[in-house]
Amino acid sequence: MKLSIIIPAYLEAENLQIILPKLKEVLNDLVLTHEVLVIDTIKSMDNTKDICLANDVIYINRLYGNQYGDAVRSGIKYAKGEFILFMDADGSHSPKFIPKLYDHRDHNDVVIASRYMEGGKTDNGIISKLMSRTVNIIFSLVLNLNCKDVSNSFKLYRAELLKKITLYSNNFDIIEEILFKLNRNNPNLKMKEIPFYFKERVKGQSKRNLFLFALSYIYTLIKLRFGK
Repeated sequence: MKLSIIIPAYLEAENLQIILPKLKEVLNDLVLTHEVLVIDTIKSMDNTKDICLANDVIYINRLYGNQYGDAVRSGIKYAKGEFILFMDADGSHSPKFIPKLYDHRDHNDVVIASRYMEGGKTDNGIISKLMSRTVNIIFSLVLNLNCKDVSNSFKLYRAELLKKITLYSNNFDIIEEILFKLNRNNPNLKMKEIPFYFKERVKGQSKRNLFLFALSYIYTLIKLRFGK
C-alpha cells in the first residue's frame, strides 16, 4: 500500500458526499495502491457511514474519545500505507492538490501544504487568520520548526516515522505536536513546503471553539517546550 489518506470527520456527511467522489477520481488518476480512511465519531451521529460505503472508502469509528486528537491517533493506528496524508472533511483541502504533495515524497519525510509561504493563500476571516498566523509564528520560533505553516493539517508524512511517535494532544494542537516530535526524534528530518490555497468549508459550521482552541495551544506549547 503506497498511500493512506486519513479524513477525521465529525458531522461532516454533507461535505463528504461532495468530497469523496472527487477524491476517488484524483486517486484513480494517480494509479497507485491507496486507501481512504474516514474516521467518524465513536458512535455514528449522521449518515457518514452510508456515504463511505457508497464511495467505496473505509469507514472507522474513532477510538478512545470523540475529540480531534482521537481521530488522528485512530487513523495512524489503522493506516497501512507507506505514506500517510491527512486532509479535512469540510472541503477546505482540495483533493486536486494531493498529487502535488505526493510528487515530493521521495526526497522528503514531511510535505506541507503551506498557506503562509510565498504563493500561498487562505480564505479564513480576519480573526481566524490573525490567530492562525500568530500560532504559526510562535510555534515555529519556540519549537525551532523551520517552516511557515505548522498548523495546517494538510500534510504528507512518511508513515514509518509517524507511527513511532506517541501523541497526547486532544485538539487541533496535535498537528503541531506531530511536527515537533518528528523534528525532535529525527535530526535529519526533511520537510518541504509548497504553496497552497486554503478555502472556506463548503457546508456547515466549524467545530472549533476559539477560546478552547487558544487555551489548548498555549498548554501544548508549554508542554512541548519544557516537558520531558
